[in-house]
Amino acid sequence: MDSRREKKKIKKLAKRKKRFRRVLLILTIIILATFAYVNAHLNNLKTTNISKDDESLGIKKKDDGKVINIALFGGDSREENDVVHSDSIMILSIDKANKKLKLSSIMRDTYVDVYGHGMTKINHAYAYGGPELAIRTLNENFNLDIRNYAFVDFYSFEELIDAVDGIDIDIKESEIKEINRCIREVAAIENKQPILIEKPGINHLNGQQSLAYSRIRKVGGGDFERTERQRKVMDELFRKGKDIDINKYPEIIDSIFPYIETSLSKMEIMKLGTYVLTNNIETIDQARFPKDEHSHGKFIGKVWYLVTDLEETEKQIHQFIYENMVQVKID
Repeated sequence: MDSRREKKKIKKLAKRKKRFRRVLLILTIIILATFAYVNAHLNNLKTTNISKDDESLGIKKKDDGKVINIALFGGDSREENDVVHSDSIMILSIDKANKKLKLSSIMRDTYVDVYGHGMTKINHAYAYGGPELAIRTLNENFNLDIRNYAFVDFYSFEELIDAVDGIDIDIKESEIKEINRCIREVAAIENKQPILIEKPGINHLNGQQSLAYSRIRKVGGGDFERTERQRKVMDELFRKGKDIDINKYPEIIDSIFPYIETSLSKMEIMKLGTYVLTNNIETIDQARFPKDEHSHGKFIGKVWYLVTDLEETEKQIHQFIYENMVQVKID
C-alpha cells in the first residue's frame, strides 16, 4: 500500500512540475514577446549622443553604481523654432541598494551657477546649452553623478494618460479657475474642444485636463505647488502602470515614445525596465528641492529668483538619494 501511495504521489508531483514548466514557458514567451515588441518600438524614441566624460558633465565624484541617477526634463515647443526651456526638472534615482525609485523635483527658478553664463535660473541651462549643459548644471551645483537624461514633451503626458483611461486627482477649489484657463489654452493649441472642471474634489482627469493641471502655476505658491502637482501626476501614472493590462502595452508605447528624447541606449532602457519589473518596486519616494527653510524669493535686477543655500541643498539632496532618507512616500 505504501509503495502504491508513494508512486501516486510521485506521479502527481511529476504532473505538477510539468504543468509548472508549461506555465513558466508560457510566461517566458509572453515576457520575451513583450520585450521584443518594446525593443522594436524603441526606434521611435529620439536618441541623442552627449558627452559622457566627467569634465564635460561637471562630475567631481563618481557614484559606486548602487544608485543610478537620470535627469528628467519636461517642456514643450509650441512653435517649430521655439527655444525649449526645461519647465520641469527632476532627478530619477534607481536605488539598487534599497530597491527603490526616488524622484527629486528641482525648482525651476533656483538661482545657480550655469557654466559659461554665471548665476541664473536653473531652467535656463537647457535653453543655453541643451541637455548636456543642463546635466552639467545639476552635477556641478549639487555634486552629483548624472550621465544620462530623458526629455519628455508635455504633450506625451496627454497621450499616455488617455492610453491608461485617465487618472484620479483631488482638485482644490482654488485651482478650478486656473486649471480651466490652462485647459482652454491647451485645447486652443491642439484645436480641440475643451472639457472643463466643474467642481472641486476627486475628478477623473483625461489627458488634456491632466496636462493643464500639471501646468498650473498662479495659485498655491507658484512653482512650489506646481512641482507637487507634477509629482502627483507621475505617481498616479505609476500606480496605473502597475496594473495595466499587458494587451494595452502596444497602444501605450506607440502613444508616448515619439514624444521622448533620451541619451540612454536601447539596451540601457531594457535593463533598467527589467530591473524595476523584476524587483517588484511599487512605490516612488518623492522630494522637492530646495527646501523652504533654506531658500527665499528675491528680485535681482528686475528678475525674481529662488535663492538657496546651495551647500545645504546639496547635503539634503544627497541624504535623500544616497542615504535612504524618505521625504514623501506615496504607497
